[in-house]
Amino acid sequence: MLNLLNYQHMTKVRRKPSNEAAVLFACIALFSGGVHAIDDTTPPENPQKPTSKTPVVEVTGKQLSDTDERRYSTAAKMVFGREELDRYGDNSVGEVLKRLPGITISGTPGRGGDIRMRGLGKGYTLILINGEPAPRGFSLDSLAPEHVERIEIMRAPVAEHSARAIAGTVNIVLREDFVKHENEARPTLGWESGHLQPGVSLQRNDSLGKMSYNIAANVMHKDLPSEAITQTTATNIANGNPVLIQTQQDSSQSMSDTLHLNGRMTWRLDGGDTFSFQPFLMQSHGNTNGATTLSQALGTMPVPYADATWHTDSNSLMVRGMGNWKLKLDAGARLEIRFSGGESHSDSQTARLENDASGVLAHTNRNATGIDDTTLGTSGKYSRPVGDGHQVAAGWELESGRRKESTDTIQDGVNPLAAYGDNIQAQTRRLAVYLQDEWDISPAWAVYGGLRWETIRTLSKSAVASAQNESNVLSPLFHSVWRFSEDRKDQVRLALTRSYRASTLANLVAVPTLSTNYPASGTNTATSPDSMGNPDLQPELAWGLDAAFEHYFSAGGLLSASVFRRNIDDLIRNVTSLEAVNWSTQPRWVSMPKNIGKATTHGIELEAKFRLDELAKEAPPLNVRANVSRFWSNVEDVPGPNNRLDQQPRQTANLGMDYRLRNLPLTLGGNFNWTPSFVVQQTDSQLYYQGVKRVFDCYALWKFDPAVQLRLSFSNLLHADYDTSNRELFSGTDLLAQTSTRTYPSFAARFEIKF
Repeated sequence: MLNLLNYQHMTKVRRKPSNEAAVLFACIALFSGGVHAIDDTTPPENPQKPTSKTPVVEVTGKQLSDTDERRYSTAAKMVFGREELDRYGDNSVGEVLKRLPGITISGTPGRGGDIRMRGLGKGYTLILINGEPAPRGFSLDSLAPEHVERIEIMRAPVAEHSARAIAGTVNIVLREDFVKHENEARPTLGWESGHLQPGVSLQRNDSLGKMSYNIAANVMHKDLPSEAITQTTATNIANGNPVLIQTQQDSSQSMSDTLHLNGRMTWRLDGGDTFSFQPFLMQSHGNTNGATTLSQALGTMPVPYADATWHTDSNSLMVRGMGNWKLKLDAGARLEIRFSGGESHSDSQTARLENDASGVLAHTNRNATGIDDTTLGTSGKYSRPVGDGHQVAAGWELESGRRKESTDTIQDGVNPLAAYGDNIQAQTRRLAVYLQDEWDISPAWAVYGGLRWETIRTLSKSAVASAQNESNVLSPLFHSVWRFSEDRKDQVRLALTRSYRASTLANLVAVPTLSTNYPASGTNTATSPDSMGNPDLQPELAWGLDAAFEHYFSAGGLLSASVFRRNIDDLIRNVTSLEAVNWSTQPRWVSMPKNIGKATTHGIELEAKFRLDELAKEAPPLNVRANVSRFWSNVEDVPGPNNRLDQQPRQTANLGMDYRLRNLPLTLGGNFNWTPSFVVQQTDSQLYYQGVKRVFDCYALWKFDPAVQLRLSFSNLLHADYDTSNRELFSGTDLLAQTSTRTYPSFAARFEIKF
């Protein structure tokens, strides 16, 4: 949120550069553990924020830079535009996000995963598309950076967005209004593990009378391998003797083709009103062939199979439309009305054959699923100035969704889930209203106050039973920024907020998903459990405190140090237990989400970006970005010493640099991303371990002329194995499953042509 009297017009005041060498040298020492790449162009001098008390020297039509948008926002917001999105030639937004301050990506490097702020797991970070919650089934790993205008990261919630953001909010803003007539083509040829990964991105900007439009298309083909080894051992706790030794080897090859279409059409209406419509289409098809071997050197029970082969076909289609009508009213008031709707369909079919040690067919498994989602929503915001630098706003959000899920699971000719029927239906309704007040009390002090009420109601139906869940949350929100001096450009932020984490639909619907390795005709293990939802879940509620100090350099760099704390009630955690179930004649291990009590988390996040030639005129044109984050957490009802929030690392860091050669049109850059290993005590009998992550990416950019350039990208050059393990203590036995997944380096060459 920018409290600017006019966003497009800024005041330009020239000042003498200050001596910041000592500060910058201290920053280099401080961030010797991690950094992030920076712009390869020299940023312009920062403009001054216009207020009624700031004299206007010169008016220009230039928009604020990403750094200035961050500086002038009352709520803590980081903005990353096209330059950051294009820098490394990434093929997904998720790959871009992994280098940004305080963000980690779960899962195997190079294979995507959940987006996590401050190390907190899935559901703690709110993902928005153009300011609206991302639709179910949408993954940022499937969104090409070419379709995105900018990424906004907010460390604390605000009223006009959902308060379902205990960790923070990531807002993906798709391509915006027409700026100039321009066409762009980006053909790409990638390579990974001996397989080509071609793709092409096209974009057109133009206008027709009062209508301007932007159209973007992206086509990608991926051919990706996967290899993993899982070692499962069990030990008698009393005497230390091993009772089980198993080794499972998995390999697969996945191919997929994806099409993205995105556009924006904007009409300039009479009286300054505008209407825009933004369609979005994503379609993909994929298939995977895999093989598994399972051997057992020690154990009283024989393995369910010796080797297996499987094949999966999957398809998905998502169509979505978003409209936005902006009206100018009397006395400077504005009314913005949004509407959105979409449909998505996904289906997959898997056939699996398992043989015993002699090669005789032991088990057959066929699974087919289909999911249809329909969503409709509308929202509105009325804003009005009530004085100089003072604006109030009120708004609403209404969203309704329907899901129909069909399942067909056949194991050895029998459907173990027949009692649940073939179809599951679910409905969700979300309603929110909010008020907010933004006030520039003085040129040095700005405050923001908000109050948001949100309710979510979920109803699911299956052949077994119907379940209903409803949550209501009232969230008071306060943000403040104090600017010490315009000359030094130092400021302090403070935020006090109430946020929550709502349960996902999958966590609420009480329909089981069976373990792949262990058919329902027999038993399974605690490290390979079935899973099931819990319709009685309550949302997690959290009080949050955020504080930050920011220093802005004259040439566009910055230093930032922020701290945060969250006190969480009704923490949700997956608990694995041995249960008598109606889909098997034997007890099965089942993982189910439950509310287990209270938790706290706090941390510190440090960030810097600067140019070395600010220190000395003879220094090379080296741009540096760095960020380091340290996290702590504690779950009250789980014994220590590692009773942390689930899968939260203790630390993460980035170290990156860009170098622009003086005598050649060539820019070189690299980024090192590091997350150390950690252990989490999930319950009194469950532990999770994740090994260290080290990911190094680099690029080379050759500019032939202003309209043609070649970008070479090198990702995951260290290609270190990704190690995880799950441990379960039960009935005097210590069961440990350790998985090591191979990762792969990848290379890509991309021409970027404007015409």
